[in-house]
Amino acid sequence: MSKFQNILDSYGVSRRDFLKYCTALGATLSLSPALAPKVAEAIEKDDRPPVIWLEFQDCAGDSESLLRSNRPTVAELVLDYLSIDYHETIMAAAGHQAEEAQRATVEKYKGKYICVVEGSIPVNDDGVYCTIGGKSAVQILNEVGGNAAFVIAVGTCATYGGLPAAYPNPTGAKRVKELLPNKTVINLPGCPMNVDNLTGTIVHYLLFGAPPVMDKFLRPKFAYGKRIHDNCERRGHFDAGQFVNAWGDEAHRQGWCLYKMGCKGPETFHNCPTVRWNEGTSWPVQSGHGCVGCSEPGFWDTMTPIYNRLPNIPGFGVEATATKIGAAVVGISAVVFGTHGIVSLIRNKGMVKKVEHEFEDEE
Repeated sequence: MSKFQNILDSYGVSRRDFLKYCTALGATLSLSPALAPKVAEAIEKDDRPPVIWLEFQDCAGDSESLLRSNRPTVAELVLDYLSIDYHETIMAAAGHQAEEAQRATVEKYKGKYICVVEGSIPVNDDGVYCTIGGKSAVQILNEVGGNAAFVIAVGTCATYGGLPAAYPNPTGAKRVKELLPNKTVINLPGCPMNVDNLTGTIVHYLLFGAPPVMDKFLRPKFAYGKRIHDNCERRGHFDAGQFVNAWGDEAHRQGWCLYKMGCKGPETFHNCPTVRWNEGTSWPVQSGHGCVGCSEPGFWDTMTPIYNRLPNIPGFGVEATATKIGAAVVGISAVVFGTHGIVSLIRNKGMVKKVEHEFEDEE
């Protein structure tokens, strides 16, 4: 019996259950069920790379998402799947001991470890707004991220700048890729990111030795390849013209479409409807709250006010595809949100287009 099987047994996980998990994970990655044994083999290997998890300007929401994961649980992730050598929130060491653990991993596994970054990086005033162990976030990212095999930016702050980078951005907050333009960076936006997508990304690397296919915003297509609207369980009500008009009304209680309540599903790309949260139990729209578009660039500046409805666009209905709807909404939603002073200012500067061009230039 293998060492890994002994670990599974100690958790009360049968080989059958483990393979079911591998099949589900493969499905998340859009892999054939026939590859489940290969997924299992990748996870069982003894040469899994160590991980350094950095936190900068953040609310620790992505760490909280990690700690509340169940596929795998955080204990399994730390003890069995990966060697998380540095993570401020969950490591036992503190102070100099913690920083020494980070330094030792960078030196010993240079070019082989995975760097996960949570939070944006402030650059104004020499980065004084975020310092750890006497070093600025910029210095730490360059040292740790620059020597990693690749970097995974988790959450909207690390991928786009998030709330810290919202207008007027007093700290000069930047996203990871801006500071590591020549490094392979995989973006997992969301507020917070879904840890299943993080697990899938790492397993893809273990399985194929390369990052998954990504879109123009460096998001894995397996997780961000379809609009929320494509897989939303309320889509049928949208097609039928059945909308919630007020929170708590009969339509809301019946689970009708939240489009008129400001749901940003038609212009947001994420696998929330299929992966879901809390052991796959539910997700915001299913529970009665519209999508806020947290996985899109400029989330805070372009998607607020959150409860402002999106524009009326003629031609919606059964014959309209989600792609056409999304394109139409993106094209004119800024006009609707133009009444919001901050958004108006950002929009006038072409904020979202600027981000798109920056990502294109980085590619």
